Amino acid sequence: MIDQAIQTEERALWPALRRGFRRKCPNCGSGQLLKTYLKVRDTCSVCREDLSQHRADDGPAYLTILIVGHIMAPGLHIVFVNFRPEPMTLFTIFAVGSVGLSLYLLPRLKGAIVGFQWARQMHGFGSGA
Repeated sequence: MIDQAIQTEERALWPALRRGFRRKCPNCGSGQLLKTYLKVRDTCSVCREDLSQHRADDGPAYLTILIVGHIMAPGLHIVFVNFRPEPMTLFTIFAVGSVGLSLYLLPRLKGAIVGFQWARQMHGFGSGA
């Protein structure tokens, strides 16, 4: 009975998502979530929260593609229709922009997904699991 009460304790979703997006531990917000560009630490160095249970898989890549595509496609259309730059100039600007935005968003979205899983106690993140 007590184990079930521990497992159903609520964790705040939005703070966990914000901490994850900042690449910080979803529990304490102080420790680093990632030890390399996309590798999640097994435990938080500050609060010792077990982070090894995450299952982010392909979610961050899909979200990155979705967001970058929805930002760059209308931008490409607007720039082409209004300014008609040389094709190589247009390609260079949007290729660099797409790669840069993707590299910026990918680890942050991975952190947000890990934070979401932690807040919802998914994949072994529950207290009694």
